[in-house]
Amino acid sequence: MNKWRCLKGALLFLIFFASTTVSVAGELQTIKLPAPDKKGGRPLMQVLNERRTSREFSTRELPEQVISNILWAAFGINRPASGKRTAPSAVNWQEIDIYLASREGVYLYDPGEHSLEPYMEEDIREHTGRQKFTSVAPVNLIYVADHRRMKGTDDQQKIFYSAADTGFISQNVYLYCASEGLATVVIGAVDKKALEKVMALEPHRKVILTQTVGYPPR
Repeated sequence: MNKWRCLKGALLFLIFFASTTVSVAGELQTIKLPAPDKKGGRPLMQVLNERRTSREFSTRELPEQVISNILWAAFGINRPASGKRTAPSAVNWQEIDIYLASREGVYLYDPGEHSLEPYMEEDIREHTGRQKFTSVAPVNLIYVADHRRMKGTDDQQKIFYSAADTGFISQNVYLYCASEGLATVVIGAVDKKALEKVMALEPHRKVILTQTVGYPPR
């Protein structure tokens, strides 16, 4: 009887351990991105000439190197000594955070570590715009303003400056995509309140725009 109890206990432990292991393995993990390739790309004037909006996307996934380059171009640190970034920011508030929504879930870009930090394990791409292509494209960037960082100004100015700063960031993404032959579109037709609710954002965090990025269809 004692042997049977021991065997039963061991079996239950193995079942529990196996189920726990599967659960942990399924969770999002921090992604340490490769260093951005700062030597690539085409001449600026050619890129400006070819910058355009695309609303058709392949389901093909973006390699980590491409994601690394996109996020660094968008709002990465280009002056490590001061922590200043690739896009201007009013009063250097650096109030815009970039969330990356993918099939696996949602990550938050950490420019200091140049990494993607797990945010939520849910595919919310369909909520990032009213167009169907948001659910097809591999990546949707969500630009969120943290109004608590914007010290010394009123709510109206916070709205204005966070919108302007997001414009600078999204244009950087446009130019990178033009240089690399990627498709992209900035989306204003977003149910922002619904997206903020889906993301469980705090009241001081506001969705400004989203931006879809991927390969063009073949």
